[in-house]
Amino acid sequence: NSSKIQDEEKEQRHWEASVWSFLKPSLQLWYSREPQKDAIITVGLLVSLHFFLQGNAIKTYKYNVLTFIPLNLYEQFKRAANLYFLALLILQIIPQITTLPWYTTLIPLVVVLGITAIKDLVDDLARHRMDKEINNRKCEVLLNGSFQDSRWRQIQVGDVVRLKKNDFIPADLLLLSSSNPNSLCYVETAELDGETNLKFKMGLRVTDEMLQEERQLADFDALIDCEEPNNRLDKFLGMMQWNGERYPLELDNMLLRGCKVRNTDVCHGLVIFAGGDTKIMKNSGKTRFKRTKIDELMNYMVYTIFAVLILVAAGLGIGHTFWYEQIGSKAWYLYDGLNYNATYRGFLSFWGYIIVLNTMVPISLYVSVEVIRLGQSKFINWDLQMYFAEKDTPAKARTTTLNEQLGQIQYIFSDKTGTLTQNIMEFKKCTIAGRSYGTGIFVCLNTKTSPVDWSWNQYADQKFQFMDHLLVANVKSKKDKDAMEFFKLLSLCHTVMVDNKDGDLVYQAASPDEGALVTAARNFGFVFLSRTQDTITIMEMGQEKTYEMLALLDFNSDRKRMSIILKFPDGRIRLYCKGADTVIYERLSTNTQHQQTTQEALDIFANDTLRTLCLCYKDISANEYEAWSRKHKEAQLVMGDREAALDSVYEEVEKDLMLIGATAIEDKLQDGVPETIATLAKADIKIWVLTGDKKETAENIGYSCSLLTDDMTVHYGEDVNEKLRIRQTTRRRQPPTNFRRARQTPEEPFFTETGKNALIITGGWLIDFVDMACECEAVICCRVTPKQKANVVSLVKKYKKAVTLSIGDGANDVNMIKTADIGVGISGQEGMQAVMSSDYAFAQFRYLERLLLVHGRWSYIRMCKFLRFFFFKNFSFTLVHFWYSFFNGYSSQTAYEDWFITLYNLAYSSLPVLLVGLLDQDVNDRLSLKFPKLYIPGQQGLLFNYKNFFISLFHGIFVSLIIFFIPYGAFLQTMGQDGEAPSDYQSFAVVTASSLIFTVSLQISLDTSYWTFVNCFAVLGSIAIYFGFMFDIHSAGIHVIFPSVFTFTGAASNALRQPYLWLTILLTVGISLLPVICIQFLYKTIWPSVGDKVRPHSMLHSCSGHSVKVHLVRCDLVSLHPVGSEEQEEVRASDGGKEEEEGARALPAGQALPSLCLRLFSLTRLRRPHLVRAEHSAASCRPQRSKCKHQGDSPRRGGEHLS
Repeated sequence: NSSKIQDEEKEQRHWEASVWSFLKPSLQLWYSREPQKDAIITVGLLVSLHFFLQGNAIKTYKYNVLTFIPLNLYEQFKRAANLYFLALLILQIIPQITTLPWYTTLIPLVVVLGITAIKDLVDDLARHRMDKEINNRKCEVLLNGSFQDSRWRQIQVGDVVRLKKNDFIPADLLLLSSSNPNSLCYVETAELDGETNLKFKMGLRVTDEMLQEERQLADFDALIDCEEPNNRLDKFLGMMQWNGERYPLELDNMLLRGCKVRNTDVCHGLVIFAGGDTKIMKNSGKTRFKRTKIDELMNYMVYTIFAVLILVAAGLGIGHTFWYEQIGSKAWYLYDGLNYNATYRGFLSFWGYIIVLNTMVPISLYVSVEVIRLGQSKFINWDLQMYFAEKDTPAKARTTTLNEQLGQIQYIFSDKTGTLTQNIMEFKKCTIAGRSYGTGIFVCLNTKTSPVDWSWNQYADQKFQFMDHLLVANVKSKKDKDAMEFFKLLSLCHTVMVDNKDGDLVYQAASPDEGALVTAARNFGFVFLSRTQDTITIMEMGQEKTYEMLALLDFNSDRKRMSIILKFPDGRIRLYCKGADTVIYERLSTNTQHQQTTQEALDIFANDTLRTLCLCYKDISANEYEAWSRKHKEAQLVMGDREAALDSVYEEVEKDLMLIGATAIEDKLQDGVPETIATLAKADIKIWVLTGDKKETAENIGYSCSLLTDDMTVHYGEDVNEKLRIRQTTRRRQPPTNFRRARQTPEEPFFTETGKNALIITGGWLIDFVDMACECEAVICCRVTPKQKANVVSLVKKYKKAVTLSIGDGANDVNMIKTADIGVGISGQEGMQAVMSSDYAFAQFRYLERLLLVHGRWSYIRMCKFLRFFFFKNFSFTLVHFWYSFFNGYSSQTAYEDWFITLYNLAYSSLPVLLVGLLDQDVNDRLSLKFPKLYIPGQQGLLFNYKNFFISLFHGIFVSLIIFFIPYGAFLQTMGQDGEAPSDYQSFAVVTASSLIFTVSLQISLDTSYWTFVNCFAVLGSIAIYFGFMFDIHSAGIHVIFPSVFTFTGAASNALRQPYLWLTILLTVGISLLPVICIQFLYKTIWPSVGDKVRPHSMLHSCSGHSVKVHLVRCDLVSLHPVGSEEQEEVRASDGGKEEEEGARALPAGQALPSLCLRLFSLTRLRRPHLVRAEHSAASCRPQRSKCKHQGDSPRRGGEHLS
């Protein structure tokens, strides 16, 4: 019934109109989940959004008073190790199977859980305070027709907010109007993306003109259609419908929460997203957790230990079953009053041994690993050798979980611009209408070599230097129309903003390239003065002209070009375009001139490692523009894939272009880049450069930074296409069933010739090239997009199973940084997006060498040594119970006292191995850099793998065997000095425990390569703590207080007064350590490692003579940093060598420098694995305090050794 349907539709529209008039004061938003379709606004949608859109209060904390304990325990028990020990604790409560008191598991578990809980609580309290402070900030909100103070948490979607200079933006706002001309608003985005340079935002012209007063803002009743809340900081799509017109909304119209209003007195904004829907909050979610290879291996080894534990417990349980059948059931004196059969007793014995042997799975392992990683991160932060004083930027470890992975890097993927280069652009050369200008061009024609004098131009930037006077003369004469057009394009086709400070023009450019080009045009007489939403004003050779901007076709990484359509004062319409030569040449008109000569000039510029851009133009008729403009407006309003729609429209107008010329900009290499790349290459690290530059530029940069060398055979993408095609064809012909097997078997190499190979490949050749590229010493990928950069990293990770590191400085490197195993950000000229997404950050590429070869290698060595020893000491401790079971009927009886089992990992053996994991080093930092081959064992995973794990297991088995059977033999048929037999169980437990403590303490001493006072104190202190605790626990006083808990009354004093037992302990420890000493001697003598070969070099610096000379350039803490540079202190023992004495000041024999000498002396001992002796008397000399800004009041920044 069509009439009935029409009546229902009318009623529905009337209802919607009524509700809309009710909701009109507070603007409603709706999110189109299917933006490609025409969405219909219904009343139900509006009402539901009114109630379900988030408020502006934020909540970043995890716990409150009621939920902290249960929620924190729940999160901690999601870890398998904690859950395992909780299960053990439950088993120990069951009387039938418990073999150890409950506190032997409870105390270590509570300590581990408590430490983690306290850390979580401190972090969450800080989040509570921050949330409270932010939610209670004040701002002005339009309420009841006037602006009133309101707190941030009270702001709702649809509110109109007034902000003033230096105010933080409380939510994601649509900029409506501002006090600046053309509705401009400057914001600082430091809290959002880390960038401190100002960015400008611009409101729509219609809102700026009609929404300046409070009354106008109160009557504002537009409808906003926008995208769903997301974390894209670089994108916003929306549409405003108001007074029957539709207006496109973009990111430039938005003020995002977390930014700060600058250089703008007043601005008004409409709340689009609030609270958790804002972009900054969407970006505060959990990032992808990166795990190291050692983490994965360690987890598998813990699973292996658990499997071994199950097998051993099962074997001992079966043993108890047979023992009880044959012996236990027949011995009347062993009757326990329980009528269990042998099988059930074996079952109980199995669970009993699960409890007794639980220390094979170390509960404190994960906590200790986190402590070590935290310490390594602090050492990186404190390293003054990675501090960039020019920008006051220290190195920063933004994660604490990946330090040892720095010692296993196999592939480095680096951006070029701003990473290898300084990203400080200088206009050096250009070609105009087929003629080239600039330094070194046509020297025979232009004999002047002095810089151009810009005194004729009052607006010139005096810092700008250009050597070719001929071009300046052509421009000043106004006769060279091509040159005039060339610089007019540079002054008009850009997105630069200008700020007039005391009569001086200050340009704020989105990229250094744009700033350099606009500055060049400024010096040549085409001065960019100002811009509005619709106009650009420039000074053309002394005449001020204003051009109407009809459209701006912005640059992105896919388009690789930008264009602007302008209406000249005389009414002409012209499109100016600048971009990469590859995309410009595809769009040139067939009538354009100078293509060949310009291409030759571009090749010359590229060979000089200059960055190039082609410039072109196109005249457009009024009718043609009108037709195109309609399509452009429609594309701007698309709510689906707006970028694709706009690109399609742009393509229609960016064709049949006329070439003007090309620019060449110099971007110099950073200091130390060639040396760093050469050193990393010696460490067998393969470096790939991924850049958007053209092939010739990338290749020449490769040679200048030593990535490419003369002894390499360079292969280009075009050359290897046939090899790739043949390989793919062969692979396709393989039967499907054999494909996986074929991938596992090594294929014939691409390059059969001997020697080094390098590959230079463009973005179009990136598919199926991994095998070929990995055969090369160096790879350069040019003309690649940000997405292709990430794809390259992903391909190598996936097919080569290699540890990768990506390093970059800009937003276009973020995907690559996040994809790699380790991401490094450089805080350069392109903002802080790369740093904010990275795991490690510093200011210069050359610091990567020290990060990997020093901190990374040390962290890997320390972690591997820690894990090997940790497993060994736990096997040695636990397996004594296994040997004891053969003599106690497999009855789950423990070999030690209960409290020794409780405190072994917590107090008796934890500190020495923890300090080895924090401080140990095989060679010092100078030798680590001098001998890059030391890095290779980490790449190959030689220091910690299943082989090392089983070596630790068998070593622990051997030591546990000695620790049990030598005291067992000594206790058989013995008589004490006082006529008493010390062969009781408690005395035996004391002797085995004492032997174990001495053995593990001396074993870690043998494994320590780098002795400090702290290490020595830890080893001796652990032994002292053991004896102190043991005599207290075995005292009569504590037994009187807790008779059922402390049952070894007088056992220690009674046993250790027997010299015979001390001799037993000495014999046990000696036999346990003797094979280790012999094996270490043989390895270092017959099969020395690279570190063993290098270590004598460090001895030569200090042990070659008798007198001690101290190099002192500065007497501050910075000079005490333990690095082998000649500018800093060095303690050396020399034998009169000329090189050593040069520049040094010898300390007279009687001169005294106690305070300084103690510092130098302790640092020297910390720096080298040997001791230097010096004599000094008691005079006074105090070192000056460091004046380094980042050292501040904490001398720890001088490097990890100062800690």
